[in-house]
Amino acid sequence: MEYLDIIDSKTGKNTGKKKSKSEVHKNGYWHRTVHVWFVNSKDDILLQLRAKTKEDYPNSWDISSAGHISSGEDSITGALREIKEEIGIDVPVNELKKIGVVTQQTVLNSETYINKEHNDVYLVRADLEIDKLKIEKKELKEVRWISILEFKKWVAEEKGNLVPHPKEYKLLFKVLEEIN
Repeated sequence: MEYLDIIDSKTGKNTGKKKSKSEVHKNGYWHRTVHVWFVNSKDDILLQLRAKTKEDYPNSWDISSAGHISSGEDSITGALREIKEEIGIDVPVNELKKIGVVTQQTVLNSETYINKEHNDVYLVRADLEIDKLKIEKKELKEVRWISILEFKKWVAEEKGNLVPHPKEYKLLFKVLEEIN
């Protein structure tokens, strides 16, 4: 069973309490996650298609790699673990660039899934070959590269099969404009 640290909603600091992941989402406790965006040298963004069995946003396109920070784990360790679990690669720690923290609250599935997160957002510049990735089929169905321009259009259209992260998309696009 996975346990998550409960954090203060305003400061994001650990309260010293931990709860099971299922209890966190049942009762809407604030917790921390990591979101890692991969961008290649052609300025394409790697997206993942979430598995149809996911409790939140099944069959929807999402961040390159994302997940919960386990109890006692730091953000970078959680990011590296999630990347390894979901797409099967090891990323050197110095390639993770933290670009911000975004808070997010959602209530799904007839109010039985309450998600209150502080998301540590990272960017990794890497030219990954999709056919060399080891995809975790329990978590995601596939991954694909999409141009930044096409992705911006997709976000603007608010397509139903894209996980909504409006504040995070703004942050990502701002950072990508600054580094290009």
